[in-house]
Amino acid sequence: MLLLVLGLAIFLGAHSVRIVADGWRTARIARMGPLTWKAAYSIVSLIGFVLIVWGYGAARGATPVLYVPPTWLRHVAALLTIPAFVLLVAAYVPGTRIKRAVGHPMVLGVKLWALAHLLANGTLADVLLFGAFLAWSVASYTAARRRDRATGEVYLIGPVSRDVVAVVVGLIAWAAFAFWLHALLIGVRPL
Repeated sequence: MLLLVLGLAIFLGAHSVRIVADGWRTARIARMGPLTWKAAYSIVSLIGFVLIVWGYGAARGATPVLYVPPTWLRHVAALLTIPAFVLLVAAYVPGTRIKRAVGHPMVLGVKLWALAHLLANGTLADVLLFGAFLAWSVASYTAARRRDRATGEVYLIGPVSRDVVAVVVGLIAWAAFAFWLHALLIGVRPL
């Protein structure tokens, strides 16, 4: 469990710098240069991610059950992950109406993903992992939207085809993960 908590602290800590110390972050980027900053950020994030995967894998079967969700909540969770995948893809497709509407689709997708997994899983390791990501995504989304309002950020939109690409690729990615990759990588078949 310690590795999971340490991994969450490192990974989410790195991803929270802009939330809690945006001025410090901007000064470090100016001093180090954007490429050096991105390299350091990526290394720290990767270390945290590896510790999360390792720690969650070790803790998953050995932690107490805090609640047992009813079976129907697993189906709700599977449905919630559909827009989470679409939002994740929309974050990388420039000029979507989705991004214009929500501002930060990746963070909103993480929020839905974490909530879905909290609904479907009730061990202490699950609550720590998905609860931490849910809390982080709420704080990150709130801070990002506040920054957008303060700077007057407007996300430009392109042709509708970009939204179609985000939705279609998101649905394909969801189906691949739900029906095959989740079992292969996580050891659990969600559907």
